[in-house]
Amino acid sequence: MCFLSILLSTRISTRVPISRARRILISQQESSSSSQPDPTPATRGAGHNRKPGRLPQAKRVLKDIIYPHNIHPALVPGVSIEDQKIKYGVDKPILVMVGGLIVAFIIWGVLAPQQVFNASSVALEWVMTNLGWIFTVLAIGLVFLLLILAFSRYGRIPLGVDGEKPEFSTVSWAAMLFGAGIGIGIIFFGPYEPLSHYLSPRPGAYEAASEEAMMGAMAQAAMHWGLNAWAIYAIVGLAVAYVSYRRGRVPLMSSILLPLLGTKKNDSWQARVIDGLAIIATLFGTAATLGIGALQISRGVEVVTGWSPEGNALALVIIMVLSVGTIASAVSGVARGIRWLSNINLALALGLAIFFFVVGPTAFLANMLPAVVVEYVGSMPDMLAANMGEGEEMQAYLSAWTTFYWAWWVSWAPFVGVFVAKISRGRTIRQYILGVLFIPSAIIVGAYTILGGTTIWLQRQSNAVAPDGTAESMPAPEEIFFVVLDKLPGTEIVAPLVMVMLAVFFVTTADSASLINSQMTQKGNPRPKPWITIFWILCMAGIAVVILLAGGRNALQGLQNLITITALPFAVIIVAMCVALVRELRNDPMSIRAHYESQAISNAVVHGVRDYGDDFALSIEPTPSESDYATGSDFDSTADEVTEWYTRTDEEGNTVGYDYETGEYIAEDNSGVDPDDDSGVKAD
Repeated sequence: MCFLSILLSTRISTRVPISRARRILISQQESSSSSQPDPTPATRGAGHNRKPGRLPQAKRVLKDIIYPHNIHPALVPGVSIEDQKIKYGVDKPILVMVGGLIVAFIIWGVLAPQQVFNASSVALEWVMTNLGWIFTVLAIGLVFLLLILAFSRYGRIPLGVDGEKPEFSTVSWAAMLFGAGIGIGIIFFGPYEPLSHYLSPRPGAYEAASEEAMMGAMAQAAMHWGLNAWAIYAIVGLAVAYVSYRRGRVPLMSSILLPLLGTKKNDSWQARVIDGLAIIATLFGTAATLGIGALQISRGVEVVTGWSPEGNALALVIIMVLSVGTIASAVSGVARGIRWLSNINLALALGLAIFFFVVGPTAFLANMLPAVVVEYVGSMPDMLAANMGEGEEMQAYLSAWTTFYWAWWVSWAPFVGVFVAKISRGRTIRQYILGVLFIPSAIIVGAYTILGGTTIWLQRQSNAVAPDGTAESMPAPEEIFFVVLDKLPGTEIVAPLVMVMLAVFFVTTADSASLINSQMTQKGNPRPKPWITIFWILCMAGIAVVILLAGGRNALQGLQNLITITALPFAVIIVAMCVALVRELRNDPMSIRAHYESQAISNAVVHGVRDYGDDFALSIEPTPSESDYATGSDFDSTADEVTEWYTRTDEEGNTVGYDYETGEYIAEDNSGVDPDDDSGVKAD
């Protein structure tokens, strides 16, 4: 975890190279015979509720020389993306290159599905053997990083401008976080995964079908869907929220990395590669979800109607039908209706868990819920310590489960991250991290314990799911939910409701993911063109079809192959995101103020005790910059890295005037900054 040591340096850089602005200021101070201007910052605590005012000319001249828009970087309240002048448009290179690659892949997959499966299997083996550790390091390291950020001084920084309040109440926010993590996966994997771990445990962990296996199986599933998964989502969402609502940049994956790329624009080839890889990861990750959803709906149709077509034909038809429904929702303007339907779906999903709890083995599940949490926490080090170096058996297990999940969450991170960022605006970093990590994790762990516990209980009572008591006798993964449901009362009512839930999850997931991809294709446009959104819907549907065709009856294997391969590049990008985010947090206005606060108090106390002993009071007065007691003597507040980000520009990227006291753009550029000079120095 060497990248953590890079990220966790919290000191503000000292002795930043003196900028040209400060050299000019010093020169003017030395040559001037007039009285010293008051160095008090031109804006006394910037904020939205402040009355406009004008400072004496002497003060303004000094500030025009040093700071953009006459405001010290410690006093900038933040910059919201809505207050920026941005020119949106279709990013044709991304659309043509990424779209072309995806279309070519779909054609290849339809014409030669077995070839795709074989090639992806070979690639998967190489990735897992040589680079699978990247996913593991990411899943473990991000939990530690986020918790350290939450409880550090950075935890007080808001994801928005100073004084901005959260848009949603805590209860509503928690409900929406739950909605971000619930979906097709909980119905597909909820019964299947714990039973699989119970009958075929992690190598060396515990004996199959034992008492120990019962607890270990549910703890293993909880680990795959709990804190580590949400840490991957959370870091992307945190970075997006911070750069968009605090730094004023468009919500693109490349925007997070602009400080590392050394540019302020998203149209460089490096930025386009980053956004392109994010689109590819989202496409494959979401398409996999749609594929397993279609499989499970088709199995539900077979259970309810008795009609059983050959192979995955019905699933392919379902993908096409639901894709048409998704397109209709994207172009018809019924987004409000879809959101309303989605909320009902979440309530039904919660009701489904309650149904299993009430009509299933209630006492057994009530005892298991707290026990699984304890087992999850206690066995987490052993579960996370499993690695590819432990032999072929462990390699096969990790490829099928743990590492696959880490890759899947990475591929979902751009989509879920942007959503979580939008609903978390106005919260502090501490509130955000603790909420995103623990609220959905607790709910999902509870749901998996109920669904998985019911399945294992049925298996232990009468081998009701796997007749021979072995993993080999288990039904197909998409069938297990309906096998379990058939052992409970009310199957004839619940089964159709589950299929409706899956269909709605399919449509809302595809609609939302395609919207995010469409925004990334249009330079972050919050209102993307419908035809591009439709294009990405068709691409996701095409990839889902290829996954089913390539995997055949073992569609899950095809899913695992393609997700892991396509997610790897974005996993590396997430590491870079962490570095870029921490660098910007170090120079956040609130971080600068905290530095001044600690430095000022420390210097004042030393000065007071040294000169006056016990009897002194603190006061604020101008101090020569060369003095040992000057608060900012070791910090260059005019350096580009702390001033460039809040310089306002027009749609073409040219510097324009802005008044942070009134929160308004100035019609004529009188900011004192030369548009052709990025140093922040007043033009002659």
